[in-house]
Amino acid sequence: MHQYKGKLIIHTGSMFSGKTSSLEKDVKRFMIAGYKTVAFKPSLDTRHLKAEIVTHDNTSLQAVLVDHVNEIVEYYNTYKPDVIAIDEVQFLGGRVDEIVSCVNRLLENNITIIIAGLDMDFTGSPFEIVKELMPIADYLYKHHAVCVKCGTDAWVSHRKTKDKERIVIGATKEYEPLCRKCFLEEQMDYEG
Repeated sequence: MHQYKGKLIIHTGSMFSGKTSSLEKDVKRFMIAGYKTVAFKPSLDTRHLKAEIVTHDNTSLQAVLVDHVNEIVEYYNTYKPDVIAIDEVQFLGGRVDEIVSCVNRLLENNITIIIAGLDMDFTGSPFEIVKELMPIADYLYKHHAVCVKCGTDAWVSHRKTKDKERIVIGATKEYEPLCRKCFLEEQMDYEG
């Protein structure tokens, strides 16, 4: 695990692709290796009431709830963990440049950072924070769910409801993974 010291590891992709499961696996490996680890979860993610990161497979990892990236920096300054994990980074409070700056400062302190987050919203538009973090990643993993319409690799999290807001917290009732072709067909049906 020493080769990952001070590195940025990003897991991205659509919903149901295994991003959080991969983050959880990475964190648990660092814990087994004796590293002081902490996981953070934006409080905006209200799918589970406890301070836990819960995968769609119902495995969990203890987490610290935060509203803003500054709370992560404050935690680091107080407790000095070796490894910091952030789930659902697209929900983390703070301007994009603030978050990138904080990540860079932590990396400069030889802290390993593991991030999981959606690369795109339900319209297929990139989440700005993930788009800005991807180029500075040491390890970048694009995960794919399975398209529920045709069975190929999913490209986007299609929203099944008519909500227009960019952020709508949900799971299988609100979203389904679709490949590009099936997503574009859904968009045509919706607009037509």
